[in-house]
Amino acid sequence: MHKELVDYKEMLKEAKFKVTKKRLRMIELFMEDERYLSAKEIQEMMNKEYPGISYDTIYRNLHTLKDINVLEQTTFGGEMQYKISCTDHHHHHFICERCGETKVVHYCPVETWEKELNGVKINSHKVELYGLCEACR
Repeated sequence: MHKELVDYKEMLKEAKFKVTKKRLRMIELFMEDERYLSAKEIQEMMNKEYPGISYDTIYRNLHTLKDINVLEQTTFGGEMQYKISCTDHHHHHFICERCGETKVVHYCPVETWEKELNGVKINSHKVELYGLCEACR
């Protein structure tokens, strides 16, 4: 089993969730395709191995995996999108609005914003840039 998948199994166990084949397969799909995916896309992928898997099952598991920080969530194209969490370092994302490809942006503008906002202390933030990637332009 892939080392990272073992780590995700531990995250499920620590959060007192069952480690099921379906949950592990969902995590693998996100690991294989490091971009934002919709619940509908995940259902289509999962349906190949688990015919008839319900949208409700997919949706509940996406929320569970988001709540325990296995997945990150954002909204674009009018729907919730999910990707495997980036937990090893602080960064932001550029997200292609057409294909969902994600690129890491390492620069963080928070210190500049704190200076500009004079006297505030920013406790947390999430920066996402949206547009079209080279291939979709």
